[in-house]
Order: sequence, then structure tokens, then C-alpha cells
Amino acid sequence: MTNKIRLTALSRSSGCAAKMPAASLAQVLRQLPTFVDENLLSASIPFADAGIYRIDAKTALVQSVDFFTPIVDDPTIFGRIAAANALSDLYAVGARPLTALNVVGFPPGLDPEILVAILCGGSEKIAEAGAVLVGGHTVEDDEPKYGLCVTGLVDPQVMVTTVGARPGDKLLLTKPLGTGLLTTALKGEVLSESEIAEAIRGMTTLNRNSSLLMQQIGVSACTDITGFGLLGHALEMAEASGVTLELSAKQLPAYPGALEMAQMGLVPVGSYRNREFYQHKVENWADLSTLTIDLIADPQTSGGLLIAVSAEKAESLATALQEIGGCWRIGQVAESSPGRLRIV
Repeated sequence: MTNKIRLTALSRSSGCAAKMPAASLAQVLRQLPTFVDENLLSASIPFADAGIYRIDAKTALVQSVDFFTPIVDDPTIFGRIAAANALSDLYAVGARPLTALNVVGFPPGLDPEILVAILCGGSEKIAEAGAVLVGGHTVEDDEPKYGLCVTGLVDPQVMVTTVGARPGDKLLLTKPLGTGLLTTALKGEVLSESEIAEAIRGMTTLNRNSSLLMQQIGVSACTDITGFGLLGHALEMAEASGVTLELSAKQLPAYPGALEMAQMGLVPVGSYRNREFYQHKVENWADLSTLTIDLIADPQTSGGLLIAVSAEKAESLATALQEIGGCWRIGQVAESSPGRLRIV
């Protein structure tokens, strides 16, 4: 039966949704051919969260794909998290999801009812997003894997990207950090799913309403926080915008239990990869506490949106975001060296 299987035990990855290391990925991407098309808008957006292709002056197609091995044992919850995570790239640019395709790897020896539960969980989030499931592809695999290829639409004149953060902007984060630490502890049977219920609730929450609010109020830049952690994704925004992001260590939010797991040493492999690749771009890295590093480098699954917004609009946006789920004021944009991070 589905409730007798520990899905996380079937995964060789370390707790969180393991991304290919940034250094390895960069090495691969440098060797790929470049497609030149004036309508491929994402080609000129550094660290774009999704592929963006202009159809006409008012419409652009937005596409992304994401899938991973189980980070929780409940198959329905796993499906919800994976779907919410995949849809997040669309919300980061302000796109409206239209369609989704299932991407599945499934061991032949597992009960097919487990796959039914995973896909039902994903379908719930697709429907909640107002999108339509149009099909998918399934292969046999040694590990269960699930995610979505998603497509949406956005007006290219008002879309939000990683470019545009300006000195003086305030930085807002819409979900706490620490999902990698907590799911690593779950896989190690140090914590149960009931003990990380708040993090699960966060991971299954769509970034839909946060995206709608930032579009209504108007913001400078946005990205979603996933496998490269707040550390990597904040630095990507800093580089794309040509600014320094200044974060307040004391204002960084963490899900309950995340810091305790870090103190126990239950740190995912992806965290060490992130700090190795990005630490040279953090101005005061040597001064940071171990816990701060563990939190900012922690690879997130279905994390929140990191939003840069003008000081004049920051309070109204933060208040509105707080009313629908959560918002943390974590820093500001500084006029300093481009592509740098400072943590105070």
C-alpha cells in the first residue's frame, strides 16, 4: 500500500530537490550552440527564470520544466510540491499558467497506485493554478521522479525579470528558508512529516497570489528561490541588475526546526556545492556565522519569491503579501560593485 512505502528511501539524492551543481552546469552551458532569434526575449535576460518567446507586441510564451526525486514520503504531497515548484518559474516573471505536461520516472516494481497518488497531487496544483493538464511522458527508472513542463503567457511590456533592481530598492522574501535542511532530516528519519508540517505547507503553496500582487503594485525585479539557495539566486539578481544586494542576517526567516537541523549537521550536499561556487562573490563571507551560511546556501524546493521593490512601494507590497501568507523584509539594494552580495 502507498502508506507503507518510504518514498524518500528510494532516492539517492540528499533530502532536497538536488540540482546539478552550478559549476558543472555553467561548464556545460558554455559549450552549447546559441540560437539567435529576436523574439527569444529570455536570451537577453541574464539568469532568466524561464524561456520567454515573443508572439506579438502584447503576448509572450513562457515555458519551464522541473522534476526531481521524492523529498517526502506521502506520494500525494510529493506530487503537490513538485507541481508547485515547477509552476514557480512562471510566477516569478508574472506569467499566467496555461498548460502542463507530466514528466515521470517510475520504478517498475512499485505499486502503480503510488504513481496515481503522485499524479493526483500534481493535478490538484495544476487546477489550482488555473492551468490544464494536456499530457506527459513516463519512463521506467530506478528512482521515482516527477515534475512538470509548464507553459504560460505574459505581456512582455510588463513582465518581471531578474534585471531592474535599483539602488535603494527594498528586498522582500515571500517564504521562509530551510526546506533542504528539513527534508534532509526527514530522509534521515530524524524528523517526521508531521514535524515539518509548516515547511510542507509552504512548499505546496503556489506563488500565484504573490505574483499577482507584485504585478498589481509594480516591482523592479524578481526571482524565485530554488536549488541554488537564497545565496545563488540573490547573486544572480545582483549580477543581472548590476548591483550589490545587502541582506540582513537577523531578518532571514527559517521554517521551524531548520536551524536546529543545521546545528546537528544535517546539511544537504547541495548546500556545500552552493557555497563553494558562490562564496567568492560575498564581500564578507569570512565574517558570517555557520548558521547564516547554512541558511542562505540551503537549496530550496518550491521556495518563495525574492522581490526588489522601490522604497515608496515596499510597505504597501509587504503589507499585502503578509495578509495573503507571508512576507519578510530581508534587505536592500546597494549602489556598489555589480554582482556582489553583502550580509550584515
